[in-house]
Amino acid sequence: MKLKITTIAVAACALALTASPTALAMGKSGESHGKAKGHAKKAKAYGRYCKDESRKHVKGEKGTAFSRCVRNVAQATRHENMAPGRVCKGESRKHVKGEKGTAFSRCVRDVVALRKQERKEAREQRRQEREEEKESSA
Repeated sequence: MKLKITTIAVAACALALTASPTALAMGKSGESHGKAKGHAKKAKAYGRYCKDESRKHVKGEKGTAFSRCVRNVAQATRHENMAPGRVCKGESRKHVKGEKGTAFSRCVRDVVALRKQERKEAREQRRQEREEEKESSA
C-alpha cells in the first residue's frame, strides 16, 4: 500500500514538472522576460527629452532639474490637452548666466518635442493599420 502511494506521488510530481514549462511556454508566447505585453506599450523614456538638464541637487529646491523635467514630461503625456506652459508653470522663468534659456523655456521645449514625437508615432501607427487593412482585404 505504501509503495502504491509513493508511486502515485512520484508520478504526479513528474507530470507536474513536465507540464509546467509547456504550459508556461504556451501561455507566454508573445511576452519576453516575464513582462506583460501592456507594459511595453506604456513604457516611455521621458529622460531622453531631458538629457540636457542637470542631475545635481540644489539645496532648497525640490528634486533635481532632470527629475522635475521628467515629471513635467510625464504629466504632459497623461494630460494630452494641457498646454505646455501650464505643464511647466512651476519652473523658474529667471535666466541663469551660462545656461541656454530659462528652466521654463527648456521645459516647454521638451514638452513640445514630446508632443511632436507622439503625433509622429500616431501617424505611423495609422499608416501601418491602413496597410494591414489593405493587405487583409486583398
